Amino acid sequence: MNASADEPRAILVRPRIYIGGQIAIGPGKVDLLRKIGETRSIAAAARSLGLPYKRAWLLVDTLNRGFGRPVVVTVTGGKRGGGATLTPLGEDLIARYDALECRLNAEATAELEAVRALVD
Repeated sequence: MNASADEPRAILVRPRIYIGGQIAIGPGKVDLLRKIGETRSIAAAARSLGLPYKRAWLLVDTLNRGFGRPVVVTVTGGKRGGGATLTPLGEDLIARYDALECRLNAEATAELEAVRALVD
């Protein structure tokens, strides 16, 4: 990608993908999956993104149901606590979304610069 979202003047495309009426994947869900992969916890991922736990859990559940197989698996707490892990499907989903986002931004450079010029 040419610019980072953290740059003050960054302009980026962050796509939302609809697959039939069952699955919607966008930057929020992908960011949540990425944080779950990093923290191995839905609760910790939710906290780091400023989301209520219930909202994060519902987003994960929506993806798991939509794909018909899990993108995240959870382990119930106990002496060692619970946790969450991305499945290979979840990891692949992040990788494919990132590749799409990168490609869209690279291919849309002229259009993005034209939009940025409207702000200057």
